[in-house]
Amino acid sequence: QVQLVESGGGLVQAGYSLTLSCTASARTESSTIVGWFRQAPGKEREFVAAIRWSNGDRWYGDPVKGRFFISRDNSKNTASLYMNTLILEDTAVYYCAAGNPYYANDEDAYDYWGQGTQVTVSS
Repeated sequence: QVQLVESGGGLVQAGYSLTLSCTASARTESSTIVGWFRQAPGKEREFVAAIRWSNGDRWYGDPVKGRFFISRDNSKNTASLYMNTLILEDTAVYYCAAGNPYYANDEDAYDYWGQGTQVTVSS
């Protein structure tokens, strides 16, 4: 059983940056993908970004392309999400997940989920 813990959420003004981290309690398979999803009030959860532990392959959701960057530190079992030029629409609870999805944006294919961290962007 792998536990995922997110950190780094908070309140930030629009246009500024914030970094989220997701730390796994144990080393997962090298093929594992760590993904970030978010859910805003009244909306469905949506894919944000994902990265593969082994080779660093990255995927991004359309709303964040060019603004967010995902990286991983295998030695610390940590994946980080660098969120730049934040906009009001980025306000959501952000979840990290780990698994072996065929498609990185397929949330149903992830095995482990964190509790989520709130990100609020103010004007």
